[in-house]
Parts: sequence; structure tokens; C-alpha cells
Amino acid sequence: MHNRVEQHYAIGGLADKIAGALQGAGKDLAHLTTADLAPVDEFHVRGRQATLELAQRMELQAGARVLDIGSGLGGPARTLAEVYACQVTGIDLTPEFCAAAQELSRWVGLAQRVRFCQVDATALDCEPASFDAAMTIHVAMNIAAKDRVYAGVHRALKPGRIFAVYDILQGEGGAVHYPVPWARDPAISHLATPTQMRSLLQGAGFRILDEIDQTEQGEAWFKAVAAQAAGPVKPPISLRQLLGSDAADMMRNQVRNLSERRIRTVTFICRS
Repeated sequence: MHNRVEQHYAIGGLADKIAGALQGAGKDLAHLTTADLAPVDEFHVRGRQATLELAQRMELQAGARVLDIGSGLGGPARTLAEVYACQVTGIDLTPEFCAAAQELSRWVGLAQRVRFCQVDATALDCEPASFDAAMTIHVAMNIAAKDRVYAGVHRALKPGRIFAVYDILQGEGGAVHYPVPWARDPAISHLATPTQMRSLLQGAGFRILDEIDQTEQGEAWFKAVAAQAAGPVKPPISLRQLLGSDAADMMRNQVRNLSERRIRTVTFICRS
């Protein structure tokens, strides 16, 4: 199963492709900002705005050690490092994502505040009580053994600290239309319902402080992204760099799944 997930996200020469697209648009890699990377490195519904909203609930202080589970290209980790002066450790199953995340961090001058490691989230082996906060954004859709992930995060967090979860959940509207950004077919898709998520998080030892359904906002955001992708003026980098040749089908299905409530986007703010 892990190989199937890695294959889904594997895109050869990812950092080089992003660099080429940016340079083709006249960008100097020596003078990039996180805003230049925003169209591609915040690979989740509502992008950087959603990351900032999550971070506001995480009780972060300068120098805090933060664990980012499923860090992808590192956008959320860099956002926290830049805005809150945190030290962020990102873990991801896909080696290429980890390598590209570190390279993109170097481009924007944040390589000293973030680091990315290839780790299976279901087998976290962090030092107990070693992190001040943790987050996961649009990751558990690919993980069947969510209980093992959340138990590992609970061990890694200091007592009383925040675990922020922002994920795509199974909605009441029926089976998901594929392909979608996290899966081209149901084989690697493992959506939990909101009820199941509450049980999983509480079963791992977390106390749920807040549950926020942002499905309507997510639907509006994805419609705007899809419209921009179909328009005549396109950004130099986009989700196509990550999603491949069937990106248009994935985006259409994502909008449809959200509008038909086959999926929901929900945030859980939890305390260890």
C-alpha cells in the first residue's frame, strides 16, 4: 500500500520543474519569497489562508518545536517558520517531496528553521514529549491506520499541547468521484467520517477543543482555483506540477465532491 501511495505522488525532478517554471516567468531563485511558491507549495484546500488559521489555534511561541505530519512540499512548515519563528520538523512518506521541500526552503532563506525527513507516519519514532505543537493537513485520506498516527503524535507532544488536524473527510453525499488529488482510484483512499475522526482522536488520548466544518469555504476556493486554471492567464507554477496530466479531471471532481457533500473539509483542534 505504501508503494501505491508513493507512486501516486512521485513526479520526477519536481524541484527542477518548479525552478524552471519560475525562471521562465522571470523569477530569480536567489530572491524568491514564500508568496512566489504559494500556488504550489500549500497543497491543500484554501492554501496558505487555511494554514494561517490553523496556526492561530496552535499556541505557538518563537522557537517552538513543531511536528508537521505529511509535510509534502513544505509550504505549511515554511509558513509557521516564517510567521512564528518556529523550528519545524516535517515528515513525509515520499522521498522526493522531502528533497524538494528542503530545496524550496533554501530558495526562500528558511532552510535553517525547517527540516524534512522521509518517515512513515504510522511508525513515528520521535523522542516522547519532545514537540511543543503538531499539525497535519490533508494527509490521513491516504492512511488506513489513522489510530497509529494519532497515537504516535500524542507520544511525541509535550503534555497539554495542541495538535491541529485539517483533513478531508467522508461526507454524507455518497461515494467519492475519482480521480481526486490524493488518489486516482479508491485503492489508496481511506476517508473517515467526522464521527470516526472524533473517536480516533479521543482514542489516542486527545481532548477535542473545537471542530470546524469549512466545506462551504473550501468549495468556493476550489471553484476559484479551477476557474483560474481554465482561464487564459495562468500562474507560472500551479497544482499541475504536482497532479500531472489528469490535473483538470482531479480539480473538476474535487469541486463536484465538495458541492455534492461527498467530501467535507473539517478542522479539529485537540489538546494532548
